[in-house]
Formats: sequence, C-alpha cells, structure tokens
Amino acid sequence: MESHVLKAHDDEPANAAAGTLVYRQTRWTRLTHWIWTLSLFFLLLSGLQIFNAHPALYIGKQSGFEFDNDVLVIGSDYNSNGPIGYTEFLGKRFNTTGILGLSGTADNLDARAFPAWATIPSGQDLATGRVVHFFFAWALSGTLLAWFVASLLNGHLRRDLVPRVDDIRRLPRDIADHARLKFHHSRNYNTLQKLAYGGVLFVLLPLMVVTGLAMSPSMNAALPFLADLLGGRQTARTIHFVAMALLVAFFIVHMLMILAAGPINELRSIVTGWYRTDSPNGDNGSHNGSA
Repeated sequence: MESHVLKAHDDEPANAAAGTLVYRQTRWTRLTHWIWTLSLFFLLLSGLQIFNAHPALYIGKQSGFEFDNDVLVIGSDYNSNGPIGYTEFLGKRFNTTGILGLSGTADNLDARAFPAWATIPSGQDLATGRVVHFFFAWALSGTLLAWFVASLLNGHLRRDLVPRVDDIRRLPRDIADHARLKFHHSRNYNTLQKLAYGGVLFVLLPLMVVTGLAMSPSMNAALPFLADLLGGRQTARTIHFVAMALLVAFFIVHMLMILAAGPINELRSIVTGWYRTDSPNGDNGSHNGSA
C-alpha cells in the first residue's frame, strides 16, 4: 500500500487543517471492498430465498421425519387465534408472526420463512435465487483469492493486517477506547480492526466458500470428503447460515463504528483512498476510527 501524505492547505477550515491527509486505501483495496459489498448484499438476499425452500437447519449428514437433529426451524401454524408464524431454536418455539414464518398484511398473510422484502427475488422463486446466488458467490470467491495473492505479494497482509506483539499489548486500551467511543485517527489499523478484519477475511469468508462448495452436488462428486470433513451436508448448511449471520453482525457493527468515528472521513478513505489523521500534537497512537 502506498504511503503518500498530503499536508492540509492553509485555506482549509481550521478543524480540517489540524491533521494531514494520508493515502490509506489503494485502488485495488477500494475495488475489492465494493465488489465484496455488492456481492454479499446479493448473496444474503438470494441466500434467504434459497433457505425459504426448506426453512430448517440440521446437524449431521441427513434430515427427515425419522431424524431429530434440527437446530432451527421457521414455519407457520395455527392456534386458537388463527395462523401464526414461529421460529423454533433448539426445541424452543417463539412466536414471530409478522417477521418470520408468517408475514404480510392482515388480509394477505404469506406463509414463508423470511418475508418478501428480505429476499431476491421477492416472490418464491428458487431457480432465480440460485442463479443470482451462484453468480455472486463466484464473484466473491474470485476477488477474494486475487486479493489474497496480491496482498501477499505487495506486503499488505504483513504490514497492515497481521497483529504484532505491540498490537496485542494495546488490546485492552483499544477495547476501553471503543467502549467510550474515543477514536484515534492514524494511517494504521488498530488492534480491534486487525482482529475483526482478519476474522472476516481469513475465517468467515473462506468458511462461506468452503461450506458452499460442500453443499454442491457436483463438488460432492469431485471432492466427496469435503462434506464429511464438515460433519455432513446438513452441518455444512448450518455452518454456512451461522457464518452469514456473523457477517451481518459484523456489517452492523462496522456501520455503527463508521458513524461514530466520523462518516465523511471514513467514506472518503474507501472512495478516494485519502484519510485525514489526527493532529500531530494530539494522541495519535496507532489507532483509527473504523473503515
């Protein structure tokens, strides 16, 4: 990653002139970031469409009426008050009418796990959902592999993402600062960022790819041991769903941190590459806000 620094101009506002602009995100980093963002958006909504075709998750190699291995079931039922939607997790049932299992208006209730607004396409269309899902799955996988190779070659992984001993020592301070919404803006990622981004890039996204391949019938023929390594196709499907939920949680926290740390500065960094750091007279440390 390049390390250009641009001094604040004299004619800029006083609060802007307090720091400097550094070239923090290369074109390649910004490009892959937005490809992943777009891909994950379509993967999530098309994935929920696919899930709606069989709205249950299991542990093991098989599922069916003769098995008792479900961990999550979303469906609809009837009680004394009429139709209801429910979510059953580890054997405990919760009424989720209007959100999960049964959604829509009072005079047009739709019995489906996830509502129409949360799926692509909005109607029940498994075939189209699978086409959209697979297209963006390959887009995500291809750019992830290219990013990993490029980051190894240009030193981005070693320089910017791998936590060092000093980073681990600063972890308690980083946690305390974030809890107080006290952010420091500098060229380098802080320890929490390195751990969070590393977890996404080297754990969650690869896990999504591997579990997706394990569910593929064609991949089962080519690499029959892959599903077994994950505990069976049903377990792979459950892991895939959990990884997706963790990615959604990461996205929510990521957006909140951007808003708290200064959205204009953070968005400028990932759009143009330029990031404004703290004043040299302040507590720069090796922290920054978010993105």
